[in-house]
Amino acid sequence: MVGAGRRDTERRPATGTDASGDPGAGRPTDPLAVAREICLRQLATRARSRTELATTLRRRGVADDVAAAVLDRLAAVGLVDDAAFAAAFVSSARSQRGLGRQAIAAELRRRGVQPAMVEAATAVVAAQDEEATARDLVRRRLRSMDRLPEQARTRRLLAMLMRRGYPPELAIRVVREQASADTDDGEPPTTWDGGDLDPSV
Repeated sequence: MVGAGRRDTERRPATGTDASGDPGAGRPTDPLAVAREICLRQLATRARSRTELATTLRRRGVADDVAAAVLDRLAAVGLVDDAAFAAAFVSSARSQRGLGRQAIAAELRRRGVQPAMVEAATAVVAAQDEEATARDLVRRRLRSMDRLPEQARTRRLLAMLMRRGYPPELAIRVVREQASADTDDGEPPTTWDGGDLDPSV
């Protein structure tokens, strides 16, 4: 009977577009399940902050109350942890990208990590470690600058360090000392206080 068939249809779980955006996938469209799957897929590619996940959910049309419930549950089981995310981000940003504390802090803030967590995560970077990383960056970059005039090398090295979040005074000192160490004729390197620096150079 038509009426019975209609009732059977109404009792079946609603299906439709799944979290991947594929129509007709046959998965239940329970909002919590969809939101949870979106988050798990995001976390499978890399660690993310709560704000990053919330932004993705909002962009996918997930209601704010549903997003909050899913994110709270993921936080309760340890899959969303901004403090752990910030600590891991600091380690990878320094080892893989050579970023200084200022750049790391700016990126964490942009990803929605709370200021107190940003401060705690970046506090582990000792001043001497940051300086050592800056020196290593300069040494490696100098290998490809043999044909450049000294002042051009200086400008480019300073711009590189400042783009990566090193304080100007540290950048100037490291570049000057490295230039002095590389001077073979005993003449002092060109002195420059960093004025008129164009980071795009």
